[in-house]
Parts: sequence; C-alpha cells; structure tokens
Amino acid sequence: MPDSQLTTDVVLGVAIPSRNARGRFARLGPTLDQILANHGYPPVLERLLAEALVLTALLGSMLKEAEGQVTLQAQTQGGVIDLLVCDFLGGSLRGYVRHDPERLLDLGPAPSLEALFGKGYLAITFDHPEMDERYQGIVPLEGDSLAKAAESFFAQSEQIPSIVRLAAEKGEGGWSAGGMLFQHLPEGEEGRERLHTRLDHPDWPHVAILAGSVKAEELTDPALPLDEIAWRLFNEEAEVRTFEPLHLAKGCRCDPDYVRSVIARFPAAERADMVGDDGMIRVDCAFCSTSFPIALEDVG
Repeated sequence: MPDSQLTTDVVLGVAIPSRNARGRFARLGPTLDQILANHGYPPVLERLLAEALVLTALLGSMLKEAEGQVTLQAQTQGGVIDLLVCDFLGGSLRGYVRHDPERLLDLGPAPSLEALFGKGYLAITFDHPEMDERYQGIVPLEGDSLAKAAESFFAQSEQIPSIVRLAAEKGEGGWSAGGMLFQHLPEGEEGRERLHTRLDHPDWPHVAILAGSVKAEELTDPALPLDEIAWRLFNEEAEVRTFEPLHLAKGCRCDPDYVRSVIARFPAAERADMVGDDGMIRVDCAFCSTSFPIALEDVG
C-alpha cells in the first residue's frame, strides 16, 4: 500500500550528494479543491492556479524558518489575466486569479500562457522575519508555461541551474496537481554563503536529463508516493536522500476579529460611510472568495 503521508498535500525534499543536487517534489489534492471551491473559475484558470499553487509550495518549502513567507505574483497590463497571486506561510497555501471573463471566452479551451497574460512579469518574494530580510526577484513572464517562467527566475535572479516541472489534472475525485524542482548547488552544503555557481558543472546535465524525464501523470497520480517518483528517476545514483515531508493545507488568513480591528482604525465618519444598504459593513476576501458582514456597533 502506498504511504498516504507522501501521496498528496505534501512536499518531499530530495538530495543527491554526489551530484551536488537537491530537489523537491510536491502534490496537492484535497487542499487544492478547498482553495478552488468558492471561486467558480473556468477549468483553464483552475489548472493555471493549481500549477501556480504547486510552484508556490515548492518555493515555500525552501524556507528555513517557520514564519518565513513566499509570495508568487504574476501581473500584466491589459492581459486577459491581470493578476495571479499565491502565498505560502508555514505549509498553508492560498491563491486567486483576477481576470476578464468575457475576453477569456474568446480564447478557447486551451489558450497559451502568452494569450492569457500578454506581456507581464513574474515576481517571487521571500520574506524572512527572523532575519528581518525580504528578497524579491522579478523576471518577464515568458515561455510557454509557468514552469519555464520559474526556470527563468532562477537563471536570471539566482543564477542557479534549475529544472521545474508542473502538471495538473482533474479526475472524478477532484483536482490533483504535482510539481518538481531540482537545482545544482554550489560545492558545499545548502545554506552556506554562495561564492560561485558553475553553470556548466559536468554533473548538472546528468541530473537535469534524469529529472526532466518525469512524466506529468506521475506528478499528478494521487496513488503514487513522491519517494517512489524519486526512486524511479534516480535509482542508479550512489546515494539519494529524502527529508522530512512538509504537509500542506489551505490557509487563508482572513479572520473576522482581524477585519474588525482594521475597520476600527478608520475615523467614525468613514466607518459610517462603509455601511451598506443592509446595515452591514461588508469586507470581501479575494483569496477565499468570502464576504464578511461586520455590524458597525461591533467595531471599536
């Protein structure tokens, strides 16, 4: 029987010490369905957001501190999609897409990334609160997939040879999305100061070819444990290490008490102007597509 801890809603880290390579496999299932449930997106946007959430999980699992946060944002001007945002914090994921529904209908069932976004950019932000640091890399939103855009991010912003694969498929039981990120590390352990990275390191093409042979159906198969995928790809290597898995969950941080505390910061006159025809102040959360009705007398 497969290990249910390594089949869905989880990230698994993998290292190949002799090749100076480290990677991650991720898969989302029920958590993905929960995130998508309230939005009512058409299938093409559900697939895109599914892949973006998997990519965000892969990136978030790179953080060393529990309170670290990763935000992925794809933004355009004049695109059918003008904003896609995903967020990772402590294993919790959230995300949404803002788009023009009428223009999307004109693109057909399988539009390209360029057709959806036009000219835009991909920004990835790493927040490290313990070190009081924030790092953001921005690259043009180019290529035929989010995976290619992510590879460009690492090549241009990080100068680290990387291979990224993303896939999403909707079956009878709901959505399943999976992804893989493998990188060549500088000599030495991950986390030390990077003095240089050899882009032409002889071990990297070998790892890239093996990792690149992963199939989309392997990444999305909810019955296939992630360590089994690693074994299939790298079983001829001298040593392959796996790390403690990171479990994933839906995690929108909107909270009625927090919403009330924010509204309370506004002057009384402005709070009164926020009241709608039903006598309530309504605050919408784009991430979970939920509207919070707040009574004016409950604020303050």
